[in-house]
Amino acid sequence: MPHQDSIPCDECANSTLDLRQAGFTVLGCGPDPAKPGFCTVEFERTRTRSIGASTSPATAAGIATAAAAVAAAPAGPASAMTPTQARTAQAIINLFETSQVLGDYGKVTLIPGDTGLLTFGRSQTTLGSGNLGLLLQRYCANPGARFGARLSAFVPRFMAIDSALNTDQRLHNILRATADDAVMREVQDVFFDQAYWQPSVRAASRLGISTPLGVAVVYDGHVQGSFGAMRDRTTATVGTPAAAGERGWVIEYLRQRHQWLANHGRADLRATVYRMEAFGRLAEQGFWGLELPLVVRSREISALTLSGMPPGCYDGPQPGTRPLALQAPLHRGLDVRLVQLGLSDLGVDIRADGVFGQTSMLRVRDWQAARGLPVSGVLDAAQVALIVG
Repeated sequence: MPHQDSIPCDECANSTLDLRQAGFTVLGCGPDPAKPGFCTVEFERTRTRSIGASTSPATAAGIATAAAAVAAAPAGPASAMTPTQARTAQAIINLFETSQVLGDYGKVTLIPGDTGLLTFGRSQTTLGSGNLGLLLQRYCANPGARFGARLSAFVPRFMAIDSALNTDQRLHNILRATADDAVMREVQDVFFDQAYWQPSVRAASRLGISTPLGVAVVYDGHVQGSFGAMRDRTTATVGTPAAAGERGWVIEYLRQRHQWLANHGRADLRATVYRMEAFGRLAEQGFWGLELPLVVRSREISALTLSGMPPGCYDGPQPGTRPLALQAPLHRGLDVRLVQLGLSDLGVDIRADGVFGQTSMLRVRDWQAARGLPVSGVLDAAQVALIVG
């Protein structure tokens, strides 16, 4: 029989993941009309355990109580960060995750051996954790979601952590295309804020970490994982931040995490020691306040790069407003992306990256030949309309 619990909205993503790991199936999550700021989570005991489920059961009431206790924790000194400092901290992790200051909202990644399986979006949330399913569930539930109808059929498979999604190229193209939808970008921002940023700020506050660089380090641990283990290892070595001094504690944390990553059994994690090295350079140079401009991973973080449209996101031109052909400079934009997505829906092997290059031209020629049209590789408005629908 389904059960319900009311959980603070900013803990919804983490709490629903905890429920899954405790052996429950989450049936849905939506705002609690009787309690502003809370979500109602509906769940039931899973008969067949899913991938990664915990072997130790937990009660839903206990999970809800723990989530409420975390949400009720005082904001602490980290709340003194300015919005620009917070965006700078997030931009550093965006660079780590997708090599873009503002993040790559349409980035689809599959790393061999990664237990997280398929990853997607600005903060590269994973299929294996269950969080990617929750993100897409939220997006599809929004009546303004441009690609909601295309994605909704996949949501149950995401919630079941179906590893076959790792290799579904049509799905990957739909995910890439959602980056052009402002609704998806805003859903990602809210979701990642609730799932990673806010818990990180609270964790930093409980530790007594108040510098923007220190909070960014805690945030990185929450996004990449194993923050708690590294926190405990650091405290066992030098004591609490209050005893060691915040900056000394953070530097020791970076050393401990660098050592852990460098000796990890997974090659993809060993390759991420650069994250600790980048933080270490900022600490050595005294950028504890994350004063702008900064250069991280050879990329500029400044007032300019923190503004504007994220890279790889298109809001035009509309399909049919121009012919599409291979030319220099290459055609880029929403119309190209939608043509590529339309061809992908027809079973054509093409990547919906929004750039009309050699492969796009060749696939268009194949499509024209199959329909008995002149094989030019150039799409006029009528042909664009046939593909896009």
